Amino acid sequence: MPIVDLHAHVTPERYKTGIRDVGSWYGLDATVGELHHGAFAQGLAERLEDMDRFGVEMQLLTPTMGFYQYENDLEVTKKIHRECNDEIYQIISQHPTRFLGMGTVPMQDPASAITEMGRLVGEFGFKGVMINDHVAGTTYDDPQFLPFFQAAEEMGALLFFHQGGPSCVAARIDKYKLPNAVGNLTERALVFATLVFGGVLDKFPGLSLLLAHAGGYAPYSAARMDKVAGALPGDFDGKMNPPFGPNDGFVQKMPPSEYLRRFYYDCCTYDGPVLRFLIDTVGIDRVVFGTDYPAPMFQHDPVEWLRGLSELTATEKEAILIDNSNRLLGI
Repeated sequence: MPIVDLHAHVTPERYKTGIRDVGSWYGLDATVGELHHGAFAQGLAERLEDMDRFGVEMQLLTPTMGFYQYENDLEVTKKIHRECNDEIYQIISQHPTRFLGMGTVPMQDPASAITEMGRLVGEFGFKGVMINDHVAGTTYDDPQFLPFFQAAEEMGALLFFHQGGPSCVAARIDKYKLPNAVGNLTERALVFATLVFGGVLDKFPGLSLLLAHAGGYAPYSAARMDKVAGALPGDFDGKMNPPFGPNDGFVQKMPPSEYLRRFYYDCCTYDGPVLRFLIDTVGIDRVVFGTDYPAPMFQHDPVEWLRGLSELTATEKEAILIDNSNRLLGI
């Protein structure tokens, strides 16, 4: 079975052509595709060379995050997404043994998102879609997204949550790369919390969910979420651990930590002890191989890095590199 990188991005060639020829593509400039980072500007040949050099046999391709465009005009976003997705399909058609597809859909209109997801999964054989951690500030416990989650469950589509645009930390501080270093991980914890507390996972128990960057702070804050969820009126007597007050909308059926195993997590931790904690918390069978290629946060020489970790057993390393990813993707 192949080593598959489940966390890899691609910038469409048609976008790069538009930037080169006229300076924009559907009104988007060079910053959207992160062309200032040379790796995002490279072509398919360079990508294949890197994969061979790093021992990665297949990539699950997703569009670069700047192409979410949830705040753009809906019709423009739909055109952008269709072209991004079509190009990924062209790539996997040309190299079916090296690439798998995961598209992007216009989440500002769930009905349109369902339609495009159906095209990708049904016609193209894509494994699912990558979506932002929120939709222009609206979290996924909002009832408007319930039909989308129902459709994803029925289609068997993998939903990959990955930050795009400024994180919630950017409003407080935009220095020291903290919107990425801290905010990215905070956003993922919010995805976990809102899906759990909002009852989405109870409504759709068959959802297949992948959290980028090892789930962010979700695995490390689940016990605190348990504490908050348990501190409700009637749960405690006496003066110790008094309740916070009225039920703040919690509708989940179990303690939040018990939902951790409902998600998959990539191994983008950059640190052996942190990856060890993740495995011990969510289970080895929920951790898959992902590198964030070709972003600046890409784990350099990822296969060699993982195999060199003293904190993991040989069996655990093979589970992450091969077994779990292949099982999740149905390879």
